[in-house]
Parts: sequence; C-alpha cells; structure tokens
Amino acid sequence: MTAPIIIAGTDTGVGKTVFAAALTGALGAAYWKPVQAGLDVETDSEAVRRLAGPALGQILPEAYRLRLPASPQLAAEREGLEIDSQRLALPPRPRPLVVEMAGGLMVPLNRKVLNLDLLARWRAPIVLCARTTLGTINHSLLSIAALRQAECPIHGIAFIGDKNEDSEATIAERGRVRRLGRLDLIPLLTPASLRIAFLAGFVVQDFTAAGGT
Repeated sequence: MTAPIIIAGTDTGVGKTVFAAALTGALGAAYWKPVQAGLDVETDSEAVRRLAGPALGQILPEAYRLRLPASPQLAAEREGLEIDSQRLALPPRPRPLVVEMAGGLMVPLNRKVLNLDLLARWRAPIVLCARTTLGTINHSLLSIAALRQAECPIHGIAFIGDKNEDSEATIAERGRVRRLGRLDLIPLLTPASLRIAFLAGFVVQDFTAAGGT
C-alpha cells in the first residue's frame, strides 16, 4: 500500500483544491474529500475531476455531502446530522491517494472533534498549503506549531500565489519544515496550464516517498 498524502491548509480558500488537483494529476493518484460542505456551486471533487488531467485515478465519494458552505459542524447540524468521525477512516488504496481536508486545521467536524484531531489519528504525511500574501507567516507558523503539538507528520509546505521570497524562507526556516515549492496564480485555469505551473514550481519526486518531520 502507498501512504496517503493529506492536503491541509492554513485557512479556508488558500488554494488547496487547485493544488490537490495538480498533485493528483501529477501522481496519477486517487482523490478523496472526506467532507464536502457546500453543494450549490462546483464541489471540490468536481473541480479535481475537471482539472487533474488524464492521469487522474479514481474520485472516491465523500463520506458527507452537506449543502451549507460553512464549517462541517454547522453544515451538518443545519441538516439535523452529526458527523461521525469514525466514518472518516482513511480508505486503503493500492495506488497513491490524495486527501483534501475541509478548511483549516482548527475547523470543527462536530462538537468534540476538529480537523486536527482527525489528522492526529490518521498519522499520514501532511502537505500544508499556505498563501504568500500578507499574514501568511503568522498563519503558517501557528499551523505548523499546532501540527507538531499534535504529533502529526509534516511532509512539507506548499505555497500558493505570487512569489514572496522573504515570507516563504522565513516560514520554512522558523517552522523547520521542507519548502516544497510554490504554485503560481494561473489566469486561465485548465488541466494543461495547471500541470505546467505545477511542474514549474514543484518536483514530483518530492511527493512519491512522503514522510514527515
């Protein structure tokens, strides 16, 4: 079995889904979004299917599909549900698997369990996605500290946005994490343009033997 790679973010909207699509396509991996909150527009699984390219493996069905674009806890409660974190066990896969979390590390799944608690249970290597804009040093270092305190294996950090050398270097050095690369903002997002940008910013082999620090 190949160890899954978990895509987590320093916040909601940092670009996790686009990065996950690029990585899934580059590895010929399967993709899983355990909890999808928000169904009125394109879901993350649908976006990955559209953007990952021809090498995409299987899209695994979400464990929970919730209508409200909010925290999984609130979205589930609005539908009279409570997310059972035991249903969110990592599926065994013979091929690489990319798993995308919903929102940031401290987003609640229910009244007792956060995303971070689930990551600590999984013990799978994590790629932390971070913006390059103002505020990213604080958000990134706090996220790294939270992952370390929970003893989660950090494979590295992936930046998304315009180049910001000082911030990127500061986060990698102070956080003591591998700087995997940076995904440029892409004006016209297509499978081809995403693949080109990903290969320009990252080395695919850095993800084929994922480990943690």
